[in-house]
Amino acid sequence: MISFTVYGEPVAQGRPRFTTVGGFPRAYDPAKSRNYKDYIKLVASEHKPDKPLEGALELHVTVCRSIPKSFSRRKAEAAERGEIRPTTKPDVDNYLKGVKDALKGIIWRDDSQIVRVVVEKYYSINPRIEIDVREMGA
Repeated sequence: MISFTVYGEPVAQGRPRFTTVGGFPRAYDPAKSRNYKDYIKLVASEHKPDKPLEGALELHVTVCRSIPKSFSRRKAEAAERGEIRPTTKPDVDNYLKGVKDALKGIIWRDDSQIVRVVVEKYYSINPRIEIDVREMGA
């Protein structure tokens, strides 16, 4: 299993932006999403295998967002214990998309190898994304 943590406020994959180059439309990542994916790649490169993983993989992503400043002390403590979970945007699939994009070619060869995914959102005083990749059958 490959496990690592990306510290800092998690950034979900943003909506693609469009421009025209030579009269042709071109899609690109918003700067914030692109920069966060680069940060994930940097952290992942410290944990990468000698060659990208082959075969079926399981991906577990735990997103720990900052506790809102509007929470009372009691509510913030409950959020830290996991009793209150983020039910606001961004959606878990937007976090997942950014993580998968960043890890392709570093941890695994292609996204099609992911056959099982678990993504969870929590609040924490230490914002981060925890990533676990496991080879199925291993």
